Amino acid sequence: MRKFSKFIMLSATIMTFISCGGGAAKSADAQSECAEKECCLPVGVQLYSVRDAMASDFKGTLQKIKAMGYDGVEFAGLFGNTPEQVKAMCAEIGLNPISAHVPLADMLADVDKVIADYKAIGCQYIVVPYVTEERRPGGELFMQMVEEIRAIGQKAKDAGLVLLYHNHDFEFKKLESGEFGLDYLYSAIPADLLQTELDECWVKYAGQDPVDYLLKYTGRAPVVHLKDYYVEGEQVGDPYALIGLNEDEKKSNTAFEFRPLGCGVQNVPALMKAAKEAGSKWLIVEQDQPSMGKSPMECIAMSMEYIKKVREQKPCAAEKEHKHEGCDHKH
Repeated sequence: MRKFSKFIMLSATIMTFISCGGGAAKSADAQSECAEKECCLPVGVQLYSVRDAMASDFKGTLQKIKAMGYDGVEFAGLFGNTPEQVKAMCAEIGLNPISAHVPLADMLADVDKVIADYKAIGCQYIVVPYVTEERRPGGELFMQMVEEIRAIGQKAKDAGLVLLYHNHDFEFKKLESGEFGLDYLYSAIPADLLQTELDECWVKYAGQDPVDYLLKYTGRAPVVHLKDYYVEGEQVGDPYALIGLNEDEKKSNTAFEFRPLGCGVQNVPALMKAAKEAGSKWLIVEQDQPSMGKSPMECIAMSMEYIKKVREQKPCAAEKEHKHEGCDHKH
C-alpha cells in the first residue's frame, strides 16, 4: 500500500510537471503560456478605443484585435450589426464577448431589449458607462439614478447577466455624509445587483490610489479597466472634452493626454497584480483617444505588447513599475 501511494504521488508530480511545460518536448513559449494561464488574467479591449475602425470594418477590426493577442472585447455599440451576426463573428475569430457599455438612457428606454441583445451575443456583463451631470453625486437626480440602477441590476440578474458601473473621476465627489458618491452607490445597492468596473485612470486622476481602491472592492471587481494617462503642468479645460463629452469645453488640452499602457503615470504591473488579488476575471484595455502620433489601433497594440512584457517578468509577482520601451515621455 505504501509503494502504491508513492507511485500515485510520483505520477501526479510528473503529470503536473508535464502539463505546465516541464517536459523536454515543451517549448519555452509553451511554458510561458502556462504561467500566464496560472498567474495572469485574460485581457480584452474596450472597442470605443477603436470606434472609427469598428465603424468602417467591424469584422476586420475584430480579427486584427485577436491577432494582437487580445482574448476578448467589450462593446460600445454594434455599428448596425445584429446580435446574431456579432456572436457569429466572435465565435469564428475566437474572441470572448465579455461585456458592453450601454448608455443609461438606452437602458431606461428599453432595458429588456438591451439585456436580450447582449445576452444573445454571449456577454456576461452590461455596463453603465457614464452619467450626465444631473445624475452625478450632488446632482438633483443622483438618488433617482441609484434607484434606476438598482432596478436595472435586478433585471440583469433575473436574465443571468451582471450589471457593472464604470466610473470617472466625478463619482469621487463627497456627499454631505463625507462618503464618496461612488462608495455610496456600492453601499446602497447590493453586490448581487451591481458590481464594479473600476476605471483606474479616473481613480488615480481623482487623487485616489488605484491599487488600494481596487483591493477595497475585492470580490466585487470582476472587470477592471486598465488605462494610462500623462499630465504635465497646469491643466486648462475639461479632460472629458477630449472624448467628445462636454463639447462646450476647450478640446486642446495641453496638460492631459491618454496614453498606451506603460507610457504614462500608472504602475500597470501593480494594478495587474492587484486585480488578481481582488478576484477579478478580466482586464480591459481602454484608450479614449490616441496619442504620441499613433493611430488608435497602434495604441492598443502597444498596450498589448506592454502587457506581454510584464507577464514575462513573473506576472503574479510583478509590482515594480515598468515603462514601455517605445514611449516618449515628453508631452
